[in-house]
Amino acid sequence: MKKTLNINIGNSIIHIEEEAYEMLTAYLNEVKAHFATSADHYEIVTDIENRIAEMFREILFQQQRQVVELQDVAQVIAQMGTVKQFEEVDEEADSTVPPSHEGVKKLYRDTDEGIVAGVCAGFSHYLEIDVRWIRVIALISFFIGGSGILAYLIMWMIIPRAVSRSEKMYMKGEAVNLQGFIRNFEEELAGNQLIKRSTGFIAEVVDAIGRVLGKVGKLFLKIIAGLIILFGCFCLLGLCISLAMVLGFSDANPNDYFPFNIVNTDYLPTMILAVFVAFAVPLIALILFSIRVLFNTRAINRTVSFALLIVWLAGVMTSIFYITKVSSEFKERAEFTDVKDLKPYGTYNLLINRTRFFSKEDSVRYRISSSNYRGRVILNDEDGPFTMPRNVSLSIEKSDNGKVTLAQNFSAQGKTFENALQYAQNIHYGFSQQDSVLNFSPQLQLTKNTNWRGQSVELILKVPVGVKLLLHRDFDRYLQRYGSWSCEGETDDDQDVKVWTMTEDGLKCDLHKSE
Repeated sequence: MKKTLNINIGNSIIHIEEEAYEMLTAYLNEVKAHFATSADHYEIVTDIENRIAEMFREILFQQQRQVVELQDVAQVIAQMGTVKQFEEVDEEADSTVPPSHEGVKKLYRDTDEGIVAGVCAGFSHYLEIDVRWIRVIALISFFIGGSGILAYLIMWMIIPRAVSRSEKMYMKGEAVNLQGFIRNFEEELAGNQLIKRSTGFIAEVVDAIGRVLGKVGKLFLKIIAGLIILFGCFCLLGLCISLAMVLGFSDANPNDYFPFNIVNTDYLPTMILAVFVAFAVPLIALILFSIRVLFNTRAINRTVSFALLIVWLAGVMTSIFYITKVSSEFKERAEFTDVKDLKPYGTYNLLINRTRFFSKEDSVRYRISSSNYRGRVILNDEDGPFTMPRNVSLSIEKSDNGKVTLAQNFSAQGKTFENALQYAQNIHYGFSQQDSVLNFSPQLQLTKNTNWRGQSVELILKVPVGVKLLLHRDFDRYLQRYGSWSCEGETDDDQDVKVWTMTEDGLKCDLHKSE
């Protein structure tokens, strides 16, 4: 019984007898020693080992064996050639007699010389025809019903690509032995040097263009960095000013201002600071990075970087927590309706009443007394920057029972249904009737210290058929559903009042002018 070993050669696991392994090792050591002085000895030896592993696999497959024997190694060495034989051939070679390149030729795709997939270049090597004529034939076949394209794609898929050195040698018909490997490598090296020499001027031109583009690119990068620094400083200054303003509002009574009254006053300052940190820290990091690019300074200290990162993460997490907390306050919605019977008239005049509503607490706080404001009216400032959304809509419908009624639907949101109903009950909306005049407030009012939770008022005015309504232009601005209404026919669009009449089909605009 002979002892066997497992070796790794050419990235393949081979079972080999001990005596055969000793012969193979001696041969490879001899090859390595011969090419040790070459700068590319590792690549040469690797290619030779890959070819030897390929030959071993062929032998084992043909003879249906699993172990490489001594005679197999001898056969491979005989085919590859020894170093001594190579040296003798090298010494005796005559420059007038070119060395033999005879070998087995196989069809591969040559992607090194190919334009697309190397099919034409591969056929050029296999048929020993100039690649230009192969490409001309392929180009002509492309115009014959497109059959050439299909044939090219099929050959692309079925013809393997020459990857290893032995496959490239098979493709060119070179002998795949020790002498062939060395000759192929020397030719490849000489070809690379020729390419370097022939493209020296072009390489210098390309290098010069690259240097110019590099300098222009650096200048452009510095300009962009300067603009980013300027923009970032303005944004950071704006954030600081906004922080001071918001904290000033939170220090007063934020429930009087929108959108500050969305957030509960208990955690409004904390949320404001967290949001500020979440936006300010990235701006600071961007400014510092741009300064580094502009002035070629050293990177920021790691401790400072980690500290900024931790502060930013804390600000982001705190902001997300409070934003989620505020969002949960809009989870449920509640609504209730208050219906009022109005005095019947044939014509109603609808007006916008901008008189401000004051509770008893407001009257005491603002020192409003009948003696001081007798005959005076205090108006709403509905155009201020911190005014709450109007959220008031009016629709006019036909009455089914012949009565004139006004339904006021108050709705709001909250964390629970009970909270939402309480917010809806804290809505005050001003409406009054003075004979045939109906006064509508342009916006709703909230009682003191009430947060904004999407409060809205939907008004439904029902009038019988035949009743006329005088609608003023103010309704287009303050109340919804009138901006899209228009009178049909020839009417004066510049008039401040238009006459509408309730019909069986709904509200219709009169075609004559109102007086």
